Amino acid sequence: MNNSRLIKISKYLSRHLRHTPERIGIQLGSGGWVPVSELLNACQKHNFPIQLNQLQQVVEQNDKQRFSFDHTGAMIRANQGHSIKIDLELAPAIPPDTLYHGTTTSAVESILKEGIRKMSRHHVHLSTAIETARRVGSRHGIPAVLIVDTAAMHRDSYRFYCSNNGVWLVDFVPPKYLGINS
Repeated sequence: MNNSRLIKISKYLSRHLRHTPERIGIQLGSGGWVPVSELLNACQKHNFPIQLNQLQQVVEQNDKQRFSFDHTGAMIRANQGHSIKIDLELAPAIPPDTLYHGTTTSAVESILKEGIRKMSRHHVHLSTAIETARRVGSRHGIPAVLIVDTAAMHRDSYRFYCSNNGVWLVDFVPPKYLGINS
C-alpha cells in the first residue's frame, strides 16, 4: 500500500477514534476501545473502506504509534490525544527526570508565564526526545522545545501517565517547572 493511503487512513482513524466517533456511528468503550470489526464496518458504510491488513499496517507502521490493538487483536484504540471524554485507564507512572514539550516560538512567552495547558485535550503531551518535541512544534510554525523538570513535578505530587506509545501525559505543567532548550 502506498504511503499516502496510509497517511489518509491514519488521519481518518485519528479523527474518529479521538474526536468524533459518532460521525461514523461507533461508540468507544471502556479504555477507548472499539471492536475492529465494528470500526471496519463503520468505515465501509461511510465510504472510507479499510481492509484489515491496511489497518494492521497503520497500527504497526505509524511513526507516532497513535493506535494500539489489544492483546487479542480484536479491539483497537487511539493511544492518546482525545478531545472527547474518555478514560484510557492508564496507571500513574514515575516519569524520567526530564521530559520535553514541543510548541511554536510564538507561544513560548505565554507558556512561560501561564504554564502548559491541555487545551481541548485530556492531557498535556510530553516526550522523552528533544527531536520528537521539535517535530511536534514544527507542525504549526517555527518550533521551540521546552524542558520540563518532571522529577520536581513528581516530587510535588503531580500525576504522570505513559501511553502505550511512550507519550507522557500530565494535566498541567506550571511555569516554575519549565525551561527552554537552546
